[in-house]
Amino acid sequence: MIRVSEEAKSKVISLMGEEGTNLEESFVRVGVESGGCSGLSYKLSFGKDRNEEDKLFEDNGVRILVDKKSFLYLIGTTLEYSGGLNGKGFVFNNPNAQRTCGCGESFAV
Repeated sequence: MIRVSEEAKSKVISLMGEEGTNLEESFVRVGVESGGCSGLSYKLSFGKDRNEEDKLFEDNGVRILVDKKSFLYLIGTTLEYSGGLNGKGFVFNNPNAQRTCGCGESFAV
């Protein structure tokens, strides 16, 4: 299960609106790819297409797609949004990460 905080939901709605879409038409696609200073990096995008192997979750009114490979790394993760002084952006609160980098954009398990 992937969870979505209220702050992240608000930002998703805002960004989708800027792209001319909405929660009913699009998905939030989250995943993991090789890279970053800790070995794995998070990726996030919006889209209307769902692949056959994607896992679909819905939390807080947001539909989330996770590819099969990334799912194992993201189980139990909460997608949050931070707009504070230390930087703006989506934050992945991942209980599976044993080590993260200083910027929070990469992790290791």
